[in-house]
Amino acid sequence: MNLYNREALLQQIDSPDKWDVLIIGGGATGLGVALDSAVRGYRTLLLEQVDYAKGTSSRSTKLVHGGVRYLAQGDLGLVKEALYERGLMLQNAPHLVKNQSFIIPNYKWWGGIFYTLGLKVYDLLAGRLSLGKSIPIDRKETLDRIGTLKPEKLKGGVLYHDGQFDDSRLAVNIAQTCIEKGATLLNHFQVTQLTKDGEGIVNGVVAMDKETNKEYVLPAKVVINATGVFTDQILKMDNKDAKNMVRPSQGIHLVLDKSFLPGEDAIMIPKTNDGRVLFLVPWHNRVLVGTTDTVLDDHSLEPIALDKEIDFIIETANSYLSKRVGREDVLSIFAGLRPLAAPQDGSEKTKEISRSHKILISNSHLLTITGGKWTTYRKMAEDTMEKAIKLGKLPKKECATTHLPIHGATQELDPTDHLSVYGSDRKAILELIEKSPKLGEKLHPKMEFLCAEVVWAVRNEMARTVEDVLARRVRALFLDAQASIDMAPKVAEIMALELNRDQAWQQKQLADYNAIAIHYVLQESVASDKQQKINLKTKISN
Repeated sequence: MNLYNREALLQQIDSPDKWDVLIIGGGATGLGVALDSAVRGYRTLLLEQVDYAKGTSSRSTKLVHGGVRYLAQGDLGLVKEALYERGLMLQNAPHLVKNQSFIIPNYKWWGGIFYTLGLKVYDLLAGRLSLGKSIPIDRKETLDRIGTLKPEKLKGGVLYHDGQFDDSRLAVNIAQTCIEKGATLLNHFQVTQLTKDGEGIVNGVVAMDKETNKEYVLPAKVVINATGVFTDQILKMDNKDAKNMVRPSQGIHLVLDKSFLPGEDAIMIPKTNDGRVLFLVPWHNRVLVGTTDTVLDDHSLEPIALDKEIDFIIETANSYLSKRVGREDVLSIFAGLRPLAAPQDGSEKTKEISRSHKILISNSHLLTITGGKWTTYRKMAEDTMEKAIKLGKLPKKECATTHLPIHGATQELDPTDHLSVYGSDRKAILELIEKSPKLGEKLHPKMEFLCAEVVWAVRNEMARTVEDVLARRVRALFLDAQASIDMAPKVAEIMALELNRDQAWQQKQLADYNAIAIHYVLQESVASDKQQKINLKTKISN
């Protein structure tokens, strides 16, 4: 029987038995908690209102890192923890996490010494899990390695190593690992209220299957809120007077053709003219450029880039690259919201808002985990489960995720084959094509993705919508938004066959997908500040 079949998963929640651990939210944090819980042997259920990594967790800069920026702020503990976790991610998911070389170009005489010394501390903190030594390189080597850098006044560079990965692919593989370890996970399943016992202690949730609108009452020993930027909505389900704990900060990324960064190295610009860090990173044979840090008052499932953010990234990139970036060069643009712990003093500066994770326990014993980043997802999960045990909700069992391989983990990789992101599943996808050669056809002549990947996503990766496939299984939306719109009808057709859906379902899927995807195509003018506020006012409740 297929472990990932939705009908089989739904049968598991159709009994009145109590769950040990019920997690709300299927991003990096929630999936990490579900994995930790399942591996310890607790009866685990995770519910995600849309799809795994639909929000912030699919919109990162694709870095697995200690945070050079936090090093500059003197937060050595946070950096050391993240560097340790970076090493574990590389060991546990080698098909998705790789060692990426970065170069900091220096245009000032002191740059080489300053950044080399700082990065030596970074290397030291990584210890035996270091990915390689940081070294200064001269002007010639810097230009040899990055041919598109502006040569005027360039003094040299500093080479260092960090991790790079595919965020939503990892989310899907963690979800599969959870199910393999005995957990029940359901996407497109929305929690609508918390249930409480006579003493006001949270003892479960009411949730709805968004495909059938069937409602379920699901009792649990402990409920964990891991909903990222939607944290406050769950806290208000618990207590309508709860103070806001999360402040969303928007970060956007532009995706460009590989010709803007033709080598293997990434560029790290440590200080832009407004004090931010900017990265240009090779990713799936394109170049990812970002990010920004814009504090917002509100949030949505589909945040939209502001014009000023786009201008900032293009202008900054152009001040370092000899190959000029124009709006017409942007293949895709995506925005994500960081769920930062809200400042309680009214401060607006995001660098003063904590980047580390926090675990909150409400009077009703609802556990909430906020903050953090992809790199530390495993440690955040461990801390959350330890807190639940300490609260007396669960019998004590030890964490066992430190050296746990994630679904697909393999060292046998061919970096020239885009199917290598499937790791050990690549073979099964090729077998699908062998049985049905038509599945070996491309979804779009400009892109690498194959029809077989859609079939695989539906059968084995819990994809339920065209957006699930194009945004988070094959990443087409993030790599070339217009091409993804063009290939959507073919994807809908394949999915309809797999899911036994009719023509009306296909039409609705395409309308829904196009409404989202159009915001990833860079128009002449994107959202003005005013439009952005209107968009954000349209809340999508959890």
